[in-house]
Amino acid sequence: MGESVFGDILNYDELERNLLDFNPDFIFHLAAQAIVRTSYQLPVETFAINAMGTAHLLNSARKLEKACPIILVTTDKVYHNHEWPYAYRESDHLGGFDPYSASKACAEIIIDSYRNSFFNPKDVRKHKKSIAVARAGNVIGGGDWAKDRIIPDSIRSLQNDEPIPIRNPEAVRPWQHVMEPLYAYLLLGGKLSADPVKYATTYNFGPSGTDCWKVEKMVKYVIKTWGKGSYHIINETDKPHEAGLLKLDVNKAEKDLQWKPVFNAGEAIQRTVNWYRNFDGRNARELIREDILSFMNSLDQAE
Repeated sequence: MGESVFGDILNYDELERNLLDFNPDFIFHLAAQAIVRTSYQLPVETFAINAMGTAHLLNSARKLEKACPIILVTTDKVYHNHEWPYAYRESDHLGGFDPYSASKACAEIIIDSYRNSFFNPKDVRKHKKSIAVARAGNVIGGGDWAKDRIIPDSIRSLQNDEPIPIRNPEAVRPWQHVMEPLYAYLLLGGKLSADPVKYATTYNFGPSGTDCWKVEKMVKYVIKTWGKGSYHIINETDKPHEAGLLKLDVNKAEKDLQWKPVFNAGEAIQRTVNWYRNFDGRNARELIREDILSFMNSLDQAE
């Protein structure tokens, strides 16, 4: 196994030094402050990590002297959300109400600037770098213990025999199992390596339109899969704003990359809940391996 280095993406010198020492063949940028409610509590830190952290990564990559595809993962929340049933396409306007969404939109502007200024596809033979952006829908899967995420919050409540708290029962999200976007990122990286001009663009990755479920429906399915439990709706009078309706159009990824979701929303939820139910504190690697093998088998069958 390769060596892991843990550091702060805001420490530019450390990031650049380690990146150049490693001399990567591919870069996948997923480092982020990724919690919407945390972004209200720590807005400056959120903007620093998500926007300047991306700038630090891209500027460090400028100094690599080899061909290197760069896949930068942002979010489905970068779009200026009109709360309409229309699924957002990659060409739609960026925006962001909350600091998390806005910081990711800022990151995309930074990415576009670096693509135009330093990694222009027209000059790829000179700089040898190519950039693609991946915008993923709401990702679920085993191993996530973050606060203020609906699945980890649900699991903690179920394990403690407590009702699951729901803040936004009517909110609609594009739920997808974590294996879906991870496979998409690797697929995109391979495509970008083969053709650093054609695929140096932006792609949405999410479920089909019918798999965009309301939060309340999703929680009910979590309880059904777990085998017992209940939930209660929290009526917060001063809660921070969160988007109510969000869908992604994934036609571009299906057409250009021959990518499509493997699991439907029900399967994604079942697999996620079963991961937590089978987790004993020591077998995370084994459970993740099972998820990978199961996904790859389903992928082969779908093809």
